[in-house]
Amino acid sequence: MKLLAALAMATFALPTTAQTAPAAPVSASPSPTPDYRQDASWLCRPGRSDACAANQDATVIAADGTRSIETFAADKHPKFDCFYVYPTVSLDPTPNSDMTVGPDETMVAAFQAARFTKHCRVFAPMYRQVTLSALRALLQGNAVTADRAMAYADVKAAWDDYLKRDNHKRGVVLIGHSQGSGIIKALLAQAIEGTPAAKLLISAMIPGTNVAVPAGQVVGGDLKSTPLCQSADQTGCVVAYVTFRADAPPPANSRFGTVPQSGMVAACVNPAALLGGQGGTVVTDAYLGARGAGLASLPMGAWTRDAAPVTTPFVKVPGLISAACTETGPFHYLAVTVNADPADPRTDTIVGDVVVGGVTLKDWGMHLVDMPVEMGNLVELSDRQARAWAKRH
Repeated sequence: MKLLAALAMATFALPTTAQTAPAAPVSASPSPTPDYRQDASWLCRPGRSDACAANQDATVIAADGTRSIETFAADKHPKFDCFYVYPTVSLDPTPNSDMTVGPDETMVAAFQAARFTKHCRVFAPMYRQVTLSALRALLQGNAVTADRAMAYADVKAAWDDYLKRDNHKRGVVLIGHSQGSGIIKALLAQAIEGTPAAKLLISAMIPGTNVAVPAGQVVGGDLKSTPLCQSADQTGCVVAYVTFRADAPPPANSRFGTVPQSGMVAACVNPAALLGGQGGTVVTDAYLGARGAGLASLPMGAWTRDAAPVTTPFVKVPGLISAACTETGPFHYLAVTVNADPADPRTDTIVGDVVVGGVTLKDWGMHLVDMPVEMGNLVELSDRQARAWAKRH
């Protein structure tokens, strides 16, 4: 049970379900689809004081140790939308979650979706996701009765409701992580590609899940007509990656960074490289949790040598983190490097690995911080792509 709670608070992810497309419902009589015309069916909607209105202020710590506060402000008149599907976080005891907004969903939306309000309106549906109880059953070797198709059907219904009531031909960025990314991948493949809705797609940002593409290609595989993003001004494309430390590549048993299809590889698109030049290792614009990556990671130590406290929810450490798309054997992934400098007063490491019982689960990589290590890049890339989309439409 400790593992279950730890993964809930820290990873917001369920790799097994995240990597698998929705299957047929396991229940003979699926429950009715939630009514997304009701505000209570949404975790985030514009104009509300909800999880996506959470404080996003950050303490900026320069290489010389000096500090400043970066105050966050949401755009009062955003010109595009973001549709966010959160990852596995529910602690409900059932295989699929209920539709009640709890601290689990609120916390993850505050850390993954709220910062996008700098440029867009954020819509985030509640959905009956596969829960961490299902993960516990899987880890115990029991049959998993979670209904993945129910989770997908809920998000599909929310997407349809958003298109009908809220979109009004605005461009939209799809955002997810892990299970949420897997559902968005399925939504693209099954409900968006080849439909009028494809013209609304600014981009899809789906880190933390494997997206299969033919080796050396940018389209095909899981998605038949939606290519990987190759530039910051490209629209109708996908940003996908999974994260590992540069000095700890995926072990042979990793679910992340590899796909089962012959002749295909897992996609890796580095948002920082799109914004700052193709190729090589690029410094990222990270927004890290001030207290670390959650209960399943080691606690974050002091950010500076003097152990001065941080009073904001987030921390920025300019120049400390770099990333590059890398391949090692069959694995394709985002390799993250911490540019440690023992001579400066800042920390020489960050947390983000899954650690249970003192053991680092290397097959998970840095899944806890897939989004934080590139958060600023993702947010600014969404805005730049939206501007390009607006010019073309």
